[in-house]
Amino acid sequence: MAKSQQTFNKIEKEKARAKKREEKKKKKEARRAEGGSDGIQFAYVDAYGNLSDTPPDPADKIKVDAEDIVLGVPKKEEGEEEDPVRQGKVSFYDSSKGFGFIIDTENNEKYFCHVSGLLDDIAENDKVTFELERGMKGMNAVKVKRV
Repeated sequence: MAKSQQTFNKIEKEKARAKKREEKKKKKEARRAEGGSDGIQFAYVDAYGNLSDTPPDPADKIKVDAEDIVLGVPKKEEGEEEDPVRQGKVSFYDSSKGFGFIIDTENNEKYFCHVSGLLDDIAENDKVTFELERGMKGMNAVKVKRV
């Protein structure tokens, strides 16, 4: 004879699920019988980005044209031209491998330099001037001259 597929544990779990459903149904009916909730019906956002239950004053509204909104980095003005030549110090240079690193004196950033970007021969601790160019792994020093 075949054994029954329902075990005691399965029956108990099903009873617990049915009890939960019944409790949930009772709570739902109690809320419905109680009436509307006392919470905020509408939420407004004030000038500071906070939620409130009072609508904002229409007199405080500011008209903004879509053309005035700038997306991305703002364009540089003509008077803001930045000098591309930077000054730094060679922290490491291996002439046999043809690469090294230069530390910018202005912001102490380390930049990679390759022998192809050198105008003069350099060695460690030399003061140099250079320009920056975007490389595959970050900014590279190019047009490197000893001072």
